[in-house]
Amino acid sequence: MKVFVYHTPEEVPEGNLPDCAIAIDVLRATSTMAAAFNIGAESIHVFSDLDELRTTSETYPLEKRLLAGERGGAKVEGFDLGNSPLDHTQERSQGRHLFMTTTNGTRCLQRIQQAPMVITAALTTRQAVVDFLLRRDLAEIWLVGSGWQGDYSLEDTVCAGAIAHQLSTRLACDLKAIAGNDSTIAAVSLYEQWQDSLLELMHYASHGQRLLRLHQEEDLKYCAQLDVLDLVPIQSEPGILVMDAG
Repeated sequence: MKVFVYHTPEEVPEGNLPDCAIAIDVLRATSTMAAAFNIGAESIHVFSDLDELRTTSETYPLEKRLLAGERGGAKVEGFDLGNSPLDHTQERSQGRHLFMTTTNGTRCLQRIQQAPMVITAALTTRQAVVDFLLRRDLAEIWLVGSGWQGDYSLEDTVCAGAIAHQLSTRLACDLKAIAGNDSTIAAVSLYEQWQDSLLELMHYASHGQRLLRLHQEEDLKYCAQLDVLDLVPIQSEPGILVMDAG
């Protein structure tokens, strides 16, 4: 097994594809996706284009669909939800199909959607993702951060580092045995430095500061939790996620 970390979708190499590609957007798309599935959402359809999202959503009954849209950290006008994991309750989301667009996370998923296996990860689902990977015979894994509009994000890289760190621990091997590139080593180093202060790291992160200005500190607290959800969102077809059945 070789693990490659790419800090943003723009870093992903052209041509070859891994056995499994993992989209990470801790603040907040992949944290929100996991929260929605945990509460009983049926599926999540991801889009970068708002008009395409609206058109596709209309093929589903009104009572079965939810529109979730975020731009610049704020909810898109006219949508049911923004991009907060705290938006999802059983009453609101259980049994519904979520049509979702965000500034960064959905763009990341679209960049890797042709890989034979695509999942999402967050700090909240770190252990579930590691267990998922270890159950399969995978030669090459990509951990792809969403970043912020093409720039590096601390919170995505620390999540990638948390996954790679736990993989090396569970495999009882030295990190250099599974690290496919230098970014994997750097991501694990970041995690080792901040593993006991993940919420504090969110406060240092530029997008964390952006969300604080939007009074979203409760979202930061939620997204900084480690290993609290035992599930893995998986792509069933390009642009559509369901919960892995194990």
